[in-house]
Amino acid sequence: MSLRLRLSLILGSVFVLIWSLAAAWMLCDLRQQMMQSLDARLGASAHMVAGLLEQMPMPSKSDSTPMTAEQMGMPSGMTCQVSSLRGEVLVRSHANPDQTLDAEQSGFSDQQINGDRWRTFTVTQGDVRITTADRLDEREALQYSILFAASVPVAVALLGSLALLWGGIGQGLAPLNRMRDALRRRSADSLDPLDVSGLPRELWPLLETQNQLFQRIAQAMERERRLTGDAAHELRSPLTAIKTHLQVARMTEGEARDRSLANAEEGADRLHRTLEQLLLLARVEGSLSFEDGVQYSAEEVARLAMQDAGPGGTQRILLQLAPGLASTCLAMPSVLAVAGLRNLLDNALHHTPADAQVELQVETLADKACFRVRDHGPGIAPEDLKHLTQRFWRNGKSAGCGLGLAIVQAIVQRCAGSLEFDTQVLGLSVELHLPLRTQALLPDGENTAGERSSSK
Repeated sequence: MSLRLRLSLILGSVFVLIWSLAAAWMLCDLRQQMMQSLDARLGASAHMVAGLLEQMPMPSKSDSTPMTAEQMGMPSGMTCQVSSLRGEVLVRSHANPDQTLDAEQSGFSDQQINGDRWRTFTVTQGDVRITTADRLDEREALQYSILFAASVPVAVALLGSLALLWGGIGQGLAPLNRMRDALRRRSADSLDPLDVSGLPRELWPLLETQNQLFQRIAQAMERERRLTGDAAHELRSPLTAIKTHLQVARMTEGEARDRSLANAEEGADRLHRTLEQLLLLARVEGSLSFEDGVQYSAEEVARLAMQDAGPGGTQRILLQLAPGLASTCLAMPSVLAVAGLRNLLDNALHHTPADAQVELQVETLADKACFRVRDHGPGIAPEDLKHLTQRFWRNGKSAGCGLGLAIVQAIVQRCAGSLEFDTQVLGLSVELHLPLRTQALLPDGENTAGERSSSK
Protein backbone atom coordinates (compact mmCIF):
# COMPACT_ATOMS: atom_id res chain seq x y z
CA MET A 1 0.00 0.00 0.00
CA SER A 2 1.39 3.37 -1.00
CA LEU A 3 2.01 6.09 1.56
CA ARG A 4 -0.46 8.38 -0.21
CA LEU A 5 -3.23 5.78 -0.09
CA ARG A 6 -2.46 4.95 3.54
CA LEU A 7 -2.58 8.59 4.61
CA SER A 8 -5.75 9.13 2.58
CA LEU A 9 -7.46 6.16 4.23
CA ILE A 10 -6.45 7.23 7.74
CA LEU A 11 -7.31 10.91 7.34
CA GLY A 12 -10.36 10.12 5.21
CA SER A 13 -11.70 7.78 7.89
CA VAL A 14 -11.22 10.52 10.47
CA PHE A 15 -12.97 13.01 8.18
CA VAL A 16 -15.89 10.65 7.56
CA LEU A 17 -16.24 9.90 11.27
CA ILE A 18 -16.17 13.56 12.30
CA TRP A 19 -18.51 14.66 9.51
CA SER A 20 -20.90 11.78 10.25
CA LEU A 21 -21.05 12.63 13.94
CA ALA A 22 -21.52 16.33 13.14
CA ALA A 23 -24.22 15.53 10.55
CA ALA A 24 -26.03 13.17 12.91
CA TRP A 25 -25.94 15.79 15.65
CA MET A 26 -27.17 18.49 13.26
CA LEU A 27 -29.96 16.32 11.79
CA CYS A 28 -31.17 15.19 15.22
CA ASP A 29 -31.24 18.81 16.39
CA LEU A 30 -33.02 19.81 13.19
CA ARG A 31 -35.64 17.10 13.66
CA GLN A 32 -36.21 18.14 17.26
CA GLN A 33 -36.52 21.81 16.29
CA MET A 34 -38.93 20.93 13.48
CA MET A 35 -41.16 18.86 15.81
CA GLN A 36 -41.19 21.67 18.33
CA SER A 37 -42.11 24.15 15.59
CA LEU A 38 -44.99 21.95 14.36
CA ASP A 39 -46.26 21.48 17.92
CA ALA A 40 -46.06 25.22 18.43
CA ARG A 41 -48.09 25.68 15.23
CA LEU A 42 -50.77 23.29 16.58
CA GLY A 43 -51.04 25.23 19.81
CA ALA A 44 -51.11 28.61 18.06
CA SER A 45 -53.86 27.37 15.71
CA ALA A 46 -56.01 26.15 18.61
CA HIS A 47 -55.71 29.49 20.42
CA MET A 48 -56.48 31.33 17.18
CA VAL A 49 -59.71 29.32 16.72
CA ALA A 50 -60.61 30.03 20.33
CA GLY A 51 -60.21 33.73 19.67
CA LEU A 52 -62.46 33.51 16.61
CA LEU A 53 -65.18 31.64 18.54
CA GLU A 54 -65.40 34.50 21.01
CA GLN A 55 -66.41 36.78 18.18
CA MET A 56 -68.89 34.34 16.63
CA PRO A 57 -72.15 32.87 18.03
CA MET A 58 -71.65 29.32 19.27
CA PRO A 59 -73.41 26.84 16.91
CA SER A 60 -75.70 24.11 18.22
CA LYS A 61 -75.16 20.41 17.55
CA SER A 62 -77.99 20.33 14.98
CA ASP A 63 -76.29 23.11 13.09
CA SER A 64 -72.84 21.54 13.19
CA THR A 65 -71.76 21.19 9.64
CA PRO A 66 -68.25 20.52 8.40
CA MET A 67 -66.28 23.63 7.62
CA THR A 68 -63.13 23.84 5.60
CA ALA A 69 -59.81 24.56 7.19
CA GLU A 70 -59.67 27.88 5.34
CA GLN A 71 -63.10 28.92 6.73
CA MET A 72 -61.85 28.27 10.24
CA GLY A 73 -58.53 30.04 9.57
CA MET A 74 -56.54 26.81 9.84
CA PRO A 75 -53.18 26.36 8.02
CA SER A 76 -53.11 23.89 5.16
CA GLY A 77 -52.62 20.28 6.20
CA MET A 78 -54.21 20.71 9.65
CA THR A 79 -57.65 19.86 10.94
CA CYS A 80 -59.74 21.34 13.77
CA GLN A 81 -62.64 20.17 15.89
CA VAL A 82 -64.84 22.11 18.35
CA SER A 83 -66.77 20.00 20.82
CA SER A 84 -68.79 20.54 23.98
CA LEU A 85 -67.65 19.43 27.37
CA ARG A 86 -70.03 16.48 27.04
CA GLY A 87 -68.18 15.29 23.94
CA GLU A 88 -70.65 16.51 21.30
CA VAL A 89 -68.88 17.69 18.11
CA LEU A 90 -70.09 21.19 17.28
CA VAL A 91 -67.78 22.16 14.42
CA ARG A 92 -65.12 20.26 12.52
CA SER A 93 -63.01 21.01 9.46
CA HIS A 94 -63.10 17.45 8.04
CA ALA A 95 -66.12 15.82 6.35
CA ASN A 96 -65.52 12.22 7.53
CA PRO A 97 -67.87 11.61 10.50
CA ASP A 98 -65.79 8.61 11.59
CA GLN A 99 -62.73 10.79 12.16
CA THR A 100 -63.72 12.15 15.53
CA LEU A 101 -60.79 13.46 17.50
CA ASP A 102 -60.49 12.52 21.16
CA ALA A 103 -60.74 15.78 23.08
CA GLU A 104 -60.81 14.40 26.63
CA GLN A 105 -57.07 15.01 27.27
CA SER A 106 -55.83 18.58 27.30
CA GLY A 107 -52.52 19.52 25.75
CA PHE A 108 -50.54 17.44 23.27
CA SER A 109 -51.23 13.77 22.61
CA ASP A 110 -50.81 11.14 19.90
CA GLN A 111 -53.91 9.37 18.61
CA GLN A 112 -54.63 6.62 16.11
CA ILE A 113 -57.93 6.95 14.26
CA ASN A 114 -58.94 4.47 11.56
CA GLY A 115 -55.34 3.36 11.13
CA ASP A 116 -53.97 6.90 10.87
CA ARG A 117 -51.67 8.43 13.46
CA TRP A 118 -52.47 11.98 14.56
CA ARG A 119 -50.75 14.60 16.67
CA THR A 120 -53.37 16.63 18.57
CA PHE A 121 -53.53 19.63 20.83
CA THR A 122 -56.64 20.36 22.96
CA VAL A 123 -57.48 23.57 24.79
CA THR A 124 -60.64 24.24 26.84
CA GLN A 125 -62.36 27.63 26.63
CA GLY A 126 -65.61 28.15 28.44
CA ASP A 127 -67.94 25.23 27.75
CA VAL A 128 -66.21 24.04 24.57
CA ARG A 129 -63.02 22.19 23.73
CA ILE A 130 -60.96 23.16 20.71
CA THR A 131 -58.77 20.40 19.23
CA THR A 132 -56.27 20.90 16.42
CA ALA A 133 -54.43 18.04 14.76
CA ASP A 134 -52.18 17.03 11.88
CA ARG A 135 -51.13 13.65 10.51
CA LEU A 136 -47.87 12.17 11.75
CA ASP A 137 -47.17 10.57 8.36
CA GLU A 138 -47.33 14.02 6.78
CA ARG A 139 -44.94 15.24 9.47
CA GLU A 140 -42.55 12.39 8.69
CA ALA A 141 -42.74 13.10 4.96
CA LEU A 142 -41.92 16.74 5.64
CA GLN A 143 -39.15 15.67 7.99
CA TYR A 144 -37.59 13.32 5.40
CA SER A 145 -37.68 15.96 2.71
CA ILE A 146 -36.02 18.51 4.99
CA LEU A 147 -33.40 15.99 6.20
CA PHE A 148 -32.68 14.98 2.60
CA ALA A 149 -32.33 18.60 1.56
CA ALA A 150 -29.94 19.17 4.48
CA SER A 151 -27.97 15.94 3.88
CA VAL A 152 -27.16 16.61 0.25
CA PRO A 153 -24.89 19.62 0.98
CA VAL A 154 -23.21 17.68 3.79
CA ALA A 155 -22.55 14.69 1.52
CA VAL A 156 -21.27 16.95 -1.27
CA ALA A 157 -19.01 18.79 1.17
CA LEU A 158 -17.69 15.48 2.55
CA LEU A 159 -16.92 14.12 -0.92
CA GLY A 160 -15.30 17.40 -1.86
CA SER A 161 -13.19 17.32 1.31
CA LEU A 162 -12.04 13.76 0.54
CA ALA A 163 -11.12 14.79 -3.01
CA LEU A 164 -9.19 17.81 -1.72
CA LEU A 165 -7.55 15.58 0.89
CA TRP A 166 -6.38 13.16 -1.81
CA GLY A 167 -4.99 16.00 -3.90
CA GLY A 168 -3.44 17.74 -0.89
CA ILE A 169 -1.64 14.59 0.25
CA GLY A 170 -0.35 14.06 -3.26
CA GLN A 171 0.92 17.63 -3.35
CA GLY A 172 2.47 17.24 0.10
CA LEU A 173 4.30 14.07 -0.98
CA ALA A 174 5.63 15.73 -4.14
CA PRO A 175 9.08 16.40 -2.53
CA LEU A 176 9.42 12.67 -1.82
CA ASN A 177 8.55 11.96 -5.43
CA ARG A 178 11.24 14.40 -6.52
CA MET A 179 13.77 12.58 -4.36
CA ARG A 180 12.62 9.27 -5.84
CA ASP A 181 12.94 10.60 -9.38
CA ALA A 182 16.38 12.03 -8.64
CA LEU A 183 17.54 8.64 -7.34
CA ARG A 184 15.99 6.86 -10.29
CA ARG A 185 17.82 9.08 -12.78
CA ARG A 186 21.22 8.42 -11.20
CA SER A 187 23.56 5.93 -12.79
CA ALA A 188 24.31 2.71 -10.93
CA ASP A 189 27.89 3.76 -10.06
CA SER A 190 27.13 7.38 -9.14
CA LEU A 191 27.90 8.21 -5.51
CA ASP A 192 27.73 12.00 -5.71
CA PRO A 193 25.63 13.77 -3.05
CA LEU A 194 21.94 13.96 -3.88
CA ASP A 195 20.88 17.55 -4.62
CA VAL A 196 17.11 18.17 -4.52
CA SER A 197 16.03 21.79 -4.11
CA GLY A 198 12.87 23.03 -2.44
CA LEU A 199 12.57 20.22 0.11
CA PRO A 200 10.60 20.93 3.29
CA ARG A 201 12.45 21.04 6.58
CA GLU A 202 11.16 17.62 7.65
CA LEU A 203 12.96 15.94 4.71
CA TRP A 204 16.34 17.55 5.34
CA PRO A 205 17.46 14.80 7.79
CA LEU A 206 16.47 12.14 5.23
CA LEU A 207 18.46 13.87 2.48
CA GLU A 208 21.44 14.36 4.78
CA THR A 209 21.37 10.72 5.90
CA GLN A 210 21.13 9.58 2.28
CA ASN A 211 24.16 11.68 1.33
CA GLN A 212 26.10 10.38 4.33
CA LEU A 213 25.33 6.85 3.16
CA PHE A 214 26.63 7.70 -0.33
CA GLN A 215 29.76 9.16 1.25
CA ARG A 216 30.40 6.05 3.34
CA ILE A 217 29.86 3.81 0.33
CA ALA A 218 32.22 5.97 -1.73
CA GLN A 219 34.87 5.79 1.00
CA ALA A 220 34.49 2.03 1.26
CA MET A 221 34.77 1.59 -2.50
CA GLU A 222 37.77 3.92 -2.61
CA ARG A 223 39.48 1.92 0.14
CA GLU A 224 38.73 -1.27 -1.75
CA ARG A 225 40.08 0.10 -5.03
CA ARG A 226 43.17 1.51 -3.33
CA LEU A 227 43.78 -1.72 -1.44
CA THR A 228 43.31 -3.78 -4.59
CA GLY A 229 45.62 -1.57 -6.62
CA ASP A 230 48.31 -1.35 -3.94
CA ALA A 231 48.11 -5.06 -3.21
CA ALA A 232 48.45 -5.92 -6.90
CA HIS A 233 51.49 -3.64 -7.15
CA GLU A 234 53.14 -4.86 -3.95
CA LEU A 235 52.51 -8.56 -4.56
CA ARG A 236 53.83 -8.40 -8.11
CA SER A 237 57.39 -7.75 -6.92
CA PRO A 238 57.80 -10.74 -4.53
CA LEU A 239 56.03 -13.03 -6.97
CA THR A 240 58.36 -11.93 -9.77
CA ALA A 241 61.38 -12.37 -7.51
CA ILE A 242 60.24 -15.85 -6.44
CA LYS A 243 59.69 -16.87 -10.04
CA THR A 244 63.10 -15.51 -11.05
CA HIS A 245 64.94 -17.28 -8.23
CA LEU A 246 63.18 -20.56 -9.00
CA GLN A 247 64.14 -20.27 -12.68
CA VAL A 248 67.75 -19.60 -11.66
CA ALA A 249 67.66 -22.59 -9.30
CA ARG A 250 66.40 -24.79 -12.13
CA MET A 251 69.28 -23.77 -14.39
CA THR A 252 72.07 -23.93 -11.75
CA GLU A 253 73.46 -26.42 -9.30
CA GLY A 254 75.37 -26.45 -6.09
CA GLU A 255 75.81 -23.30 -4.02
CA ALA A 256 74.15 -21.03 -6.59
CA ARG A 257 71.08 -23.24 -6.60
CA ASP A 258 70.86 -23.27 -2.80
CA ARG A 259 71.23 -19.48 -2.72
CA SER A 260 68.44 -19.06 -5.28
CA LEU A 261 66.13 -21.38 -3.34
CA ALA A 262 66.89 -19.48 -0.13
CA ASN A 263 66.08 -16.20 -1.86
CA ALA A 264 62.84 -17.72 -3.20
CA GLU A 265 61.91 -18.88 0.32
CA GLU A 266 62.64 -15.42 1.67
CA GLY A 267 60.40 -13.92 -1.01
CA ALA A 268 57.65 -16.40 -0.13
CA ASP A 269 57.90 -15.41 3.54
CA ARG A 270 57.62 -11.75 2.60
CA LEU A 271 54.64 -12.53 0.41
CA HIS A 272 53.04 -14.47 3.26
CA ARG A 273 53.53 -11.58 5.70
CA THR A 274 52.09 -9.11 3.20
CA LEU A 275 49.01 -11.26 2.63
CA GLU A 276 48.46 -11.64 6.38
CA GLN A 277 48.70 -7.88 6.85
CA LEU A 278 46.33 -7.26 3.95
CA LEU A 279 43.74 -9.66 5.39
CA LEU A 280 44.02 -8.09 8.85
CA LEU A 281 43.66 -4.58 7.41
CA ALA A 282 40.59 -5.63 5.40
CA ARG A 283 38.99 -7.15 8.50
CA VAL A 284 39.72 -4.11 10.67
CA GLU A 285 38.31 -1.69 8.10
CA GLY A 286 35.30 -3.93 7.48
CA SER A 287 32.34 -4.74 9.69
CA LEU A 288 33.56 -8.09 11.04
CA SER A 289 33.44 -8.51 14.81
CA PHE A 290 36.58 -9.28 16.82
CA GLU A 291 34.80 -9.75 20.17
CA ASP A 292 35.86 -12.98 21.86
CA GLY A 293 34.55 -12.31 25.38
CA VAL A 294 38.10 -12.12 26.86
CA GLN A 295 39.22 -9.04 28.76
CA TYR A 296 42.88 -7.99 28.75
CA SER A 297 44.63 -5.63 31.06
CA ALA A 298 47.11 -3.11 29.68
CA GLU A 299 49.99 -5.13 31.18
CA GLU A 300 48.77 -8.36 29.56
CA VAL A 301 48.44 -6.65 26.18
CA ALA A 302 52.04 -5.42 26.47
CA ARG A 303 53.44 -8.85 27.39
CA LEU A 304 51.47 -10.70 24.69
CA ALA A 305 52.55 -8.16 22.06
CA MET A 306 56.18 -8.64 23.12
CA GLN A 307 55.81 -12.40 22.70
CA ASP A 308 54.34 -12.00 19.21
CA ALA A 309 56.96 -9.45 18.09
CA GLY A 310 59.84 -10.29 15.76
CA PRO A 311 62.67 -12.72 16.58
CA GLY A 312 64.37 -11.87 19.84
CA GLY A 313 61.75 -9.25 20.61
CA THR A 314 61.34 -10.22 24.26
CA GLN A 315 65.07 -9.77 24.93
CA ARG A 316 65.40 -6.55 22.95
CA ILE A 317 62.36 -4.78 24.43
CA LEU A 318 62.69 -2.94 27.73
CA LEU A 319 59.27 -2.98 29.45
CA GLN A 320 58.43 -0.27 31.97
CA LEU A 321 55.08 -0.67 33.76
CA ALA A 322 53.30 1.94 35.84
CA PRO A 323 51.67 0.78 39.12
CA GLY A 324 48.05 -0.51 39.07
CA LEU A 325 47.99 -1.75 35.48
CA ALA A 326 46.86 -5.24 36.48
CA SER A 327 43.49 -3.88 37.70
CA THR A 328 42.59 -2.20 34.39
CA CYS A 329 41.21 -3.82 31.26
CA LEU A 330 40.82 -2.42 27.77
CA ALA A 331 37.42 -1.57 26.33
CA MET A 332 38.14 -3.12 22.93
CA PRO A 333 38.65 -6.56 21.36
CA SER A 334 41.79 -8.15 22.74
CA VAL A 335 43.09 -9.36 19.38
CA LEU A 336 43.05 -5.81 18.00
CA ALA A 337 44.88 -4.36 20.99
CA VAL A 338 47.62 -6.98 20.76
CA ALA A 339 47.89 -6.66 16.98
CA GLY A 340 48.20 -2.88 17.12
CA LEU A 341 50.92 -2.84 19.76
CA ARG A 342 52.74 -5.76 18.09
CA ASN A 343 52.94 -3.83 14.82
CA LEU A 344 54.42 -0.85 16.65
CA LEU A 345 57.01 -3.08 18.31
CA ASP A 346 57.83 -4.83 15.01
CA ASN A 347 58.34 -1.46 13.33
CA ALA A 348 60.59 -0.29 16.18
CA LEU A 349 62.65 -3.52 16.14
CA HIS A 350 63.19 -3.27 12.37
CA HIS A 351 64.62 0.25 12.71
CA THR A 352 66.67 -0.33 15.87
CA PRO A 353 70.21 -1.71 15.68
CA ALA A 354 70.67 -5.24 17.02
CA ASP A 355 72.78 -4.00 19.95
CA ALA A 356 70.18 -1.43 21.06
CA GLN A 357 66.89 -1.87 22.91
CA VAL A 358 63.35 -0.74 22.20
CA GLU A 359 61.64 0.99 25.12
CA LEU A 360 58.00 0.20 25.92
CA GLN A 361 56.32 2.25 28.65
CA VAL A 362 52.78 1.44 29.78
CA GLU A 363 50.67 3.73 31.96
CA THR A 364 47.09 4.93 32.36
CA LEU A 365 45.95 8.47 31.60
CA ALA A 366 42.35 9.20 32.69
CA ASP A 367 40.20 6.68 30.79
CA LYS A 368 42.96 5.64 28.37
CA ALA A 369 45.82 3.19 28.45
CA CYS A 370 49.00 4.76 27.04
CA PHE A 371 51.58 2.55 25.28
CA ARG A 372 54.73 4.55 24.48
CA VAL A 373 57.17 2.82 22.10
CA ARG A 374 60.58 4.40 21.43
CA ASP A 375 63.22 3.03 19.11
CA HIS A 376 66.85 4.04 18.64
CA GLY A 377 66.99 3.88 14.88
CA PRO A 378 67.92 6.54 12.33
CA GLY A 379 64.69 8.43 12.94
CA ILE A 380 62.50 10.12 10.37
CA ALA A 381 62.25 13.61 8.98
CA PRO A 382 59.44 15.72 10.52
CA GLU A 383 57.87 16.32 7.11
CA ASP A 384 57.53 12.55 6.61
CA LEU A 385 55.51 11.93 9.80
CA LYS A 386 52.25 12.47 7.95
CA HIS A 387 53.07 9.61 5.58
CA LEU A 388 53.71 6.98 8.26
CA THR A 389 50.14 5.62 8.31
CA GLN A 390 49.74 5.50 4.53
CA ARG A 391 49.47 2.06 3.00
CA PHE A 392 52.65 0.63 1.48
CA TRP A 393 54.63 3.77 2.29
CA ARG A 394 58.20 2.94 3.31
CA ASN A 395 61.01 5.15 4.49
CA GLY A 396 64.08 4.61 2.35
CA LYS A 397 65.05 0.98 1.87
CA SER A 398 62.88 -0.49 4.59
CA ALA A 399 62.29 -4.22 4.22
CA GLY A 400 58.74 -4.10 5.57
CA CYS A 401 55.58 -4.23 3.51
CA GLY A 402 54.39 -0.78 4.58
CA LEU A 403 51.12 -1.94 6.20
CA GLY A 404 51.97 -2.17 9.90
CA LEU A 405 51.28 1.44 10.88
CA ALA A 406 48.30 1.62 8.50
CA ILE A 407 46.77 -1.30 10.42
CA VAL A 408 47.44 0.46 13.74
CA GLN A 409 45.73 3.61 12.42
CA ALA A 410 42.70 1.55 11.30
CA ILE A 411 42.50 -0.10 14.75
CA VAL A 412 42.68 3.31 16.43
CA GLN A 413 39.87 4.68 14.27
CA ARG A 414 37.69 1.64 14.88
CA CYS A 415 38.17 1.55 18.67
CA ALA A 416 38.10 5.30 19.48
CA GLY A 417 41.79 5.49 20.33
CA SER A 418 44.58 7.80 19.18
CA LEU A 419 48.04 7.49 17.64
CA GLU A 420 50.77 10.14 17.97
CA PHE A 421 54.30 10.29 16.49
CA ASP A 422 57.22 12.32 17.80
CA THR A 423 60.57 12.31 16.06
CA GLN A 424 63.58 12.31 18.38
CA VAL A 425 67.23 13.21 17.92
CA LEU A 426 67.86 9.48 17.63
CA GLY A 427 64.88 7.33 16.83
CA LEU A 428 61.11 7.73 16.83
CA SER A 429 58.61 7.82 19.70
CA VAL A 430 55.08 6.56 19.17
CA GLU A 431 52.19 6.85 21.65
CA LEU A 432 49.20 4.54 21.31
CA HIS A 433 46.15 5.45 23.44
CA LEU A 434 43.44 2.79 23.83
CA PRO A 435 40.16 3.10 25.81
CA LEU A 436 39.77 1.47 29.24
CA ARG A 437 36.75 -0.20 30.80
CA THR A 438 35.31 1.12 34.05
CA GLN A 439 35.23 -2.25 35.86
CA ALA A 440 38.32 -3.97 37.15
CA LEU A 441 39.62 -7.44 36.38
CA LEU A 442 38.69 -10.41 38.55
CA PRO A 443 41.10 -10.87 41.48
CA ASP A 444 40.97 -14.66 41.53
CA GLY A 445 43.79 -15.11 39.02
CA GLU A 446 41.47 -16.42 36.33
CA ASN A 447 42.51 -13.75 33.83
CA THR A 448 46.22 -14.40 33.65
CA ALA A 449 48.29 -13.68 30.61
CA GLY A 450 49.47 -17.26 30.38
CA GLU A 451 45.96 -18.72 30.36
CA ARG A 452 44.74 -16.25 27.77
CA SER A 453 47.70 -16.75 25.52
CA SER A 454 47.17 -20.50 25.65
CA SER A 455 43.44 -20.10 24.92
CA LYS A 456 44.34 -17.90 22.00
